[in-house]
Amino acid sequence: MSVWEKLAIVVASVAGMELFAWAAHRYIMHGWGWAWHRDHHEPHDRVLERNDLYAVVFGLGVMVLFLLGLFWQPVLWWVALGITVYGAIYTLVHDGIVHGRWFRWVPRRGYAKRLVQAHKLHHATVGKKGGVSFGFVWAPDPARLKAELKRQRASGLATVRAAAVD
Repeated sequence: MSVWEKLAIVVASVAGMELFAWAAHRYIMHGWGWAWHRDHHEPHDRVLERNDLYAVVFGLGVMVLFLLGLFWQPVLWWVALGITVYGAIYTLVHDGIVHGRWFRWVPRRGYAKRLVQAHKLHHATVGKKGGVSFGFVWAPDPARLKAELKRQRASGLATVRAAAVD
């Protein structure tokens, strides 16, 4: 396998992880896995959240992929590397910038500001129903997200904090 093929697998895995993360966040974390994710949406002063168990579970899956890649199918090792790169991006961007778990920086413009806005709008709903912006590094237009939250509130689909959309 050439360097370019390996790089393509890693890049495709990173991109694919955003799709996987969106689906896992929307249908697992805000679905049957809400018990682990709930504390991420509630104020607390703890360093760790029950939600962090998702990183442990997904990390174990990646370790299995690394082992399968090492001993069975080498392409899986490169897929696991791409997933690991995505995990590092998630940790830096979502936990670091958006939630300020590792450092304090409030972006004033550009993509980082849009990402923070989109995720804050994700946290505008109370409970697991409804919601917007389930991805972690893709940031939809905040104006469209606000409009969707207003629609969800009006239809009774979601309980939305008033300050988020008014």
